[in-house]
Amino acid sequence: MSVSQLGYLVLNVSDIDAWRDLASSIIGAEERRDEDSDLVRLRFDEHHHRITLRPGKVDSVAAVGWEVPSLRELESVHTKVAEQGISIIEGTREDRDDRKVEALFRFRDMDGVPLEIYYGPWTDDVPFQPSRPMSGFICGSLGLGHIVLVTKDRDKAARFYQDVLGFSVTDYIAWDELDAIFLHCNPRHHSLALINECFGMKSGYLNHFMLETRTLDDVGRAYDIVRSRKLPLVLSLGQHSNDRMTSFYLRTPSGFSMEYGWGGLLVDDAVWRVTHHSTTKLWGHENMA
Repeated sequence: MSVSQLGYLVLNVSDIDAWRDLASSIIGAEERRDEDSDLVRLRFDEHHHRITLRPGKVDSVAAVGWEVPSLRELESVHTKVAEQGISIIEGTREDRDDRKVEALFRFRDMDGVPLEIYYGPWTDDVPFQPSRPMSGFICGSLGLGHIVLVTKDRDKAARFYQDVLGFSVTDYIAWDELDAIFLHCNPRHHSLALINECFGMKSGYLNHFMLETRTLDDVGRAYDIVRSRKLPLVLSLGQHSNDRMTSFYLRTPSGFSMEYGWGGLLVDDAVWRVTHHSTTKLWGHENMA
């Protein structure tokens, strides 16, 4: 057993209004505001929320939440992390209430990325209501989507995520300066990718997070809005070589990118073959930055 999905992201953002505009006009997330709080919660499925935006002076990742399926598994991962000599901070009642989960603990990985392992997310019986006309997102048991992190030592980091958190290798891509390994913890092609320091990016940096819509039309319409508003595209519409996701990349108000896509492959461990790709794309994905 292992972590079962990318559950949530907590982001410190310097321009909360720009993020709210992105969430409502492009992403289609449902916004939730806490009473007597300046936090903005973004909802994508039956979970209470998946992304928390916290106003701050500096843009940064405050937490990456990985879900486990049981308290026993939470204890097991806790033990494995402690055996690595990593300092662990136990979640308080305030932490649990803020994250809307039943139990959690936190620590930093070898590149300083703040991770939280949690159990028992709060859900809501009210149907998800997107902020613009769209079909919705593929989340549920597959999680929020995926993240790509920059690492100082890609192979060492990959061993940690496999041995301690239970990820499995999906495939590899080596292209130009990029040397990436893709990891899954459920049938989604990857919930996590680790890349070397390249293209000026340093370890601990969030390269991008990905959201997957239920239809290709959702992606196309968002792409039209982005182009009509002349928002900062990073990569044009295209299709990846490994997960076959059709997507585009947009620079967020915090500087890192968001991939907005559809059609990602699912992994069946019984028959999946780990392969090595020599390009990131089948078509499109032209550099727009």
